[in-house]
Amino acid sequence: MPGVTVKDVNQQEFVRALAAFLKKSGKLKVPDWVDLVKLGKHKELAPSDENWFYIRAASTVRHLYLRGGAGVGSMTKIYGSRKRNGVCPAHYSVGSKNVARKVLQALELLKMIEKDPNGNPLWPASWLPYQESMVWGISSFMCGNRLTFRASQES
Repeated sequence: MPGVTVKDVNQQEFVRALAAFLKKSGKLKVPDWVDLVKLGKHKELAPSDENWFYIRAASTVRHLYLRGGAGVGSMTKIYGSRKRNGVCPAHYSVGSKNVARKVLQALELLKMIEKDPNGNPLWPASWLPYQESMVWGISSFMCGNRLTFRASQES
């Protein structure tokens, strides 16, 4: 399927496949506090999914590939939501800056993102073959060919 890009496949499937790749490779440095932290002041509890850090990293990589130049502040806005104030009206609340910063730092250690001259993170060209392979595998699976991406393609 030549010409298939990230925009052509289901975003949930792409994020799940990339998160599985990151987890299977074992190279993503996950902080010790991931099972204790909330993802924003608008949340009541910590995430129930134990792999949330991999999913957040995969979602961040996808966002940087599509739009680029989004830093910690932009990621907090993307992952924010409404804060319920009881009987008072709800207002928008940004996500955790520490989580966004640690995800970007972990991805930078993997060389999955790099900084442009202005200091904003971008998707590097060296990861494009992996991205294309993953997208092709997902699109083939959705078309019925039952091909999946294997994490054996490591840098």
